[in-house]
Amino acid sequence: MTDYTQVWQCIGCGRIEAPQPCIGVCKDRKVFMVGKDEHERVLAGHAALQAQLDCARAMLGRFGLARPREGQWEASWHALQAQVREALAVLAGAPAHRPQESPPAG
Repeated sequence: MTDYTQVWQCIGCGRIEAPQPCIGVCKDRKVFMVGKDEHERVLAGHAALQAQLDCARAMLGRFGLARPREGQWEASWHALQAQVREALAVLAGAPAHRPQESPPAG
């Protein structure tokens, strides 16, 4: 996790200061900062997206190992379509669910 530094921010102009001992060579420079709440919100969003990608990666990894049985190409194709829809739903943020029954052949 990130270490946080406590600073003082002016409620009027927004100037930020972090008290520390001066060694006599100080020089101000412009830096960009983000608030702790915003930073933690983005970290949580990143973790959620990473979880979605990990789930989708695992689901998609099955396709490289799949081998249809002789005479079962059509059923395998329908199963592949259903699994791709499921993986796309995971990537879109919808909860993953497995269909209860196989799609009708034909």
